[in-house]
Amino acid sequence: MYNSSSLRSLEQERHQMRLAAPVVSGYLLRKEARDRGTSSRQTTGNPVMVCRDPVVQNALYTGNIEAVTEVFSRGYPSDLIIQPQGGDMRWAANGKVRGLWSLTYEQESTTPLHITAGRGFSECLRHLLLRGARVDLTPGGTTALHEACEECQPDCVRLLLQYGANANATNEDGQMPLHMCTELDSLECAKHLLAFGALINGQSLDENDTPLHVAARHGLPDHVELYLCHGAALNLQNDEGNTPLNAACSQPQDCASLERYSRICHMLVSAGADIQISDADKQMPLHMACKNANPDVVDLLLENNAGAFVNEMDYGGDAPLHNILKVVAYKTEHEPERIVQALLNYGSIRVWPGALPKVLKYCCSSPRTIEVLLNAYDRLKITDAWVEAVPPDIFQKHREFYESLFALTQTPRSLQHLARHRLRTFLEGRLHRVIPRLGLPTFLKNYIMLAFRDYMH
Repeated sequence: MYNSSSLRSLEQERHQMRLAAPVVSGYLLRKEARDRGTSSRQTTGNPVMVCRDPVVQNALYTGNIEAVTEVFSRGYPSDLIIQPQGGDMRWAANGKVRGLWSLTYEQESTTPLHITAGRGFSECLRHLLLRGARVDLTPGGTTALHEACEECQPDCVRLLLQYGANANATNEDGQMPLHMCTELDSLECAKHLLAFGALINGQSLDENDTPLHVAARHGLPDHVELYLCHGAALNLQNDEGNTPLNAACSQPQDCASLERYSRICHMLVSAGADIQISDADKQMPLHMACKNANPDVVDLLLENNAGAFVNEMDYGGDAPLHNILKVVAYKTEHEPERIVQALLNYGSIRVWPGALPKVLKYCCSSPRTIEVLLNAYDRLKITDAWVEAVPPDIFQKHREFYESLFALTQTPRSLQHLARHRLRTFLEGRLHRVIPRLGLPTFLKNYIMLAFRDYMH
């Protein structure tokens, strides 16, 4: 808050600041921003002044429109550089000890425009713009427009654009404002940017990501739909060789986000995304979807001819089946058994029988995955190593299933299973096309396609 002495102090400073930084009208500043072109790093114009006054900073950071109006009035420059100080723990080394954590202070340059835009103080922002604040200043390496997009402030984004902000400015990391729209709540920001000429296929300087890459990677289906409607390129590859589809498939996903990423992949594939493009490590979208255990995406890719590449190996020698088996223990809630089932039904290679005890050890927390995997063999040579591979707590939790499995030590597989195995061997790689056309009863069709029964027979 202000008292009489602080206000008098501010008045005394204003006269000096008028001499050092005369105000340029809002019209001329907007014209200057348009004339500068696409570079956001140009800060030509009147010299700026550094402000460390806590009174001014308090007005900006709290969005106090009355105080901001009072401070930035009649000649007080709105292009101040604000340098707030904040404590930060850093690792420091000296000659006596290897290192220690110490509290140091870092100065971060910003402007009144950045502060108000990033916090959604649109009335304060409007006043600063009317006072002639230069809309594309980048003292800290980023524009106020980048800040507003990153913080999901659509009203401030629109206001900045109306006052001439460069919709294609790049920050110090080579990203345009559209690249900063990484949250679900940033959709309106993206719409404003596109309405003011943001490049739909503009690529970041460091990674060569397009906005579609960013939206796909961050699981933003509404953004993806918006960008596709504006003509986003589907198959552009970034520096890692990823297309937007690859980016969506390769992003780690928790259970809550599986559906969003599935929607994105369906939109991209429906729009014509190439499912066969691999990244720099020769990983196709199917490899990535298996690694992140998204069963709906795996089904989508297999149905759209990725089945032809179900046994493709990446540079590490891993096929899609290897990728899903590696993560089963950490992705049991993702229904990894559905992925193993789909891969096998599309002709995936099987695990070498000698490696089955090791697979059992790492995947035993998902008995359905074990069930569908083992049902791809006509016979099983179960030994003590199999029993020892299942921890007692897992055995007790899934006792009925593992008792049925270990009972096969002395019992051959059923005739029904052997007939299924013979038919599957005959139709290897064609099961997904042939079985649905045979007109079989649903139960029998599901059985042939390795439906889960939660016990071995």
